[in-house]
Amino acid sequence: MIIFVGRSNVGKSTLIFRLTGKLVKRGKRPGVTRKPVEVNWRNRRVIDMPGFGFMSGLPKARQERIKDEIVHFIEDNADEIELAVLVIDGKSALEIIERWEKRGEIPIDVEFFQFLRELGIPTIVAVNKIDKVKNLQATMNRLVEKFGLSGTWNDHRETFVPISAKFGKNLEELRRLMEKKLQEGKRKEKEPSEDFENDMGDGLLDAVE
Repeated sequence: MIIFVGRSNVGKSTLIFRLTGKLVKRGKRPGVTRKPVEVNWRNRRVIDMPGFGFMSGLPKARQERIKDEIVHFIEDNADEIELAVLVIDGKSALEIIERWEKRGEIPIDVEFFQFLRELGIPTIVAVNKIDKVKNLQATMNRLVEKFGLSGTWNDHRETFVPISAKFGKNLEELRRLMEKKLQEGKRKEKEPSEDFENDMGDGLLDAVE
């Protein structure tokens, strides 16, 4: 399973269409569709999660419920999720993150990034709408910092990928990284864990004794 998560209006549905050729049906207004929308692609389930964060015209309580439902879905399906693509708006992400920081709050995009990593889900941050970004290198460096990682974008190019879903920019690089992480996940599944190896060893010793 591959999940696409992010705020409303960051381009998740457009990106899924660009990558898979599958149209994702959504409500006409942000927040109308509250359930995950699923398409099948290359024998995998691709899930377009509802947008989280501020949505014009929706009560804050409902926005929080949507966020909670997304969290519960991810927790309940963590073992099946092979990859998460966190989509952010490259033009406005820094402004929104800094606004949250000034209020003494953890920005919701950063919170979701940390949440996915804590669950051990391989995560790519797709920085969308780069056609509207003036200084790409500086923007990417600041995003890496805001997401709590050390170093610069050059140190995290396999995690942070600048794209334009609308114009199809850099989507081949995103596809390559997605496939790489999916393959890495397959290899890990095939490798016996240390605990499993120890259990096997203990069993053999018990049999000998």
